[in-house]
Amino acid sequence: MRTLRPDLEVIFSHVAPGSRVLDVGCGDGVLLAALRDERGCDARGMEIEPGNVAECVAKGLSVIQGDADKDLTFYPDDSVDYAILSQTLQTTHRPDKVLEELLRIGRRAFVSFPNFAHWRVRLSLLWGGRMPVTRLLPVAWYETPNIHHVTVDDFRALVGKRGIRVERAWFLTGDKRTSAAAANFRAEHAVFLLSR
Repeated sequence: MRTLRPDLEVIFSHVAPGSRVLDVGCGDGVLLAALRDERGCDARGMEIEPGNVAECVAKGLSVIQGDADKDLTFYPDDSVDYAILSQTLQTTHRPDKVLEELLRIGRRAFVSFPNFAHWRVRLSLLWGGRMPVTRLLPVAWYETPNIHHVTVDDFRALVGKRGIRVERAWFLTGDKRTSAAAANFRAEHAVFLLSR
């Protein structure tokens, strides 16, 4: 039985069967495998970590090693129905450029990220004066791959400024969905479905 992270479950359940998909930063390929096996998608991936690429290839997945900041330019325009970037945006050097590339390559893009404005993060900084280590952000600031601490409101402002359309958005606290009301304060993670 498949087990997907809550943000990946949202993405999985909203990708149309038979779609062409590119998962950028696909990790161990769990979402790709589910999309291929259960939705009949032409699912391909790009991953920066060689060990994850090897694991994906061992599962029979079509995954190449690549860097989202540099290698998306090699994909043709409108080559997939959905470009996916899950829990990777905050690790890229130029998130704005990566978003532009996703929407050039895909007709639509799913983007999920941790919300660094969640109340627990704020409280940790206020009372402890230190970057938090939590279940969802499990490593210390000096070990984290996160180089941009994005919030729900930051992301909304970026896509608005770039003229990117938000088709849908989902907000998660733990393993459960939460409402859009005060999402910048209440949501630990966000998932956006974007288009031009």
